[in-house]
Amino acid sequence: MRATVIGAGSWGTALGSVLASKGDEVTMWDIDAETLATINDQHENSRYLPDIPLPETLRADADLGSAIEGSELVVLAVPSQAMRQVAEQARDFVEPGTYICSVTKGVEIDTLMMMSEVLEDVFPVSHHPYLAFLSGPSFAVEVAQGHPTAVTIAAQWNRVAKAVQQAFHTSFFRPYTSNDVVGVEIGGCTKNVVAIATGLADGIGFDANARAALVTRGLAEITRLGIAKGANPLTLSGLAGIGDLMLTCTSVKSRNYRVGYGLGQGKELDEIQAELGQVAEGVLNAKSVRGLAAQVGVEMPISDAVHALLYEGMSAPDVLQALMGRDLKSEI
Repeated sequence: MRATVIGAGSWGTALGSVLASKGDEVTMWDIDAETLATINDQHENSRYLPDIPLPETLRADADLGSAIEGSELVVLAVPSQAMRQVAEQARDFVEPGTYICSVTKGVEIDTLMMMSEVLEDVFPVSHHPYLAFLSGPSFAVEVAQGHPTAVTIAAQWNRVAKAVQQAFHTSFFRPYTSNDVVGVEIGGCTKNVVAIATGLADGIGFDANARAALVTRGLAEITRLGIAKGANPLTLSGLAGIGDLMLTCTSVKSRNYRVGYGLGQGKELDEIQAELGQVAEGVLNAKSVRGLAAQVGVEMPISDAVHALLYEGMSAPDVLQALMGRDLKSEI
């Protein structure tokens, strides 16, 4: 299957490598011409995935129309707040019947739309059945290194989910299918906010008890939001829910965890983001998830606390104390 990956960051490059490892012709596109040149000339993404060789069937093209031409699968791997603009640029080049797979986790701040809603807003109705959404516990560097990984691919049409599943499946990358687009997306966009909270607790010096509490109660509020948006709660007990949440909340490989950890140690947000050198989606998702929860009338105290930390000037110890001091209630 000829494929195009739009977005040559770590995640887009890793997935491009997965597709190309099967011998398929895969083209990367990005606004960063230097990164594209490195992929072509050195078969490496030295900025985002240094020292990891890329398949020779993976090439890069700085012309978006040329990159998409003839593709049967277009993968969108751009930051959530850039998704609309990039999709609008790609729209005229994507032929009817082409599979379009978003691998981006986030909610658009201005509209509070999930990526599925953004893409349905941008692409003609005839393209909507061919939209798919990939999410799950998957650090880009481990995928690029060929470490065993399992994810979920959701689509309205089962045959579309299966086609994209087949395109991505390798001996080390195992996708499962789902028809619960909302659940898969909600799990992906909200776990980043909870990861900032767990990193914060670890950065302050707390340990396993606090981390377990935040992950568990984080899942509870994610599930409430998912149900309010029409998700199947079982989805949030799977790879795109608890699986991705556990991964993101417990590893220093997680950019969002590292944001929280740095804040817990007293660093400034700008300093932390400069050190990361990549987008930590949870920083902006803290705004959009909070807005989405208010829109549907769902209580999300951990997300509210992260928003207070990032945007309302509340200190790290006060954020965690506010969570512990909330009114007592039943767990279920």
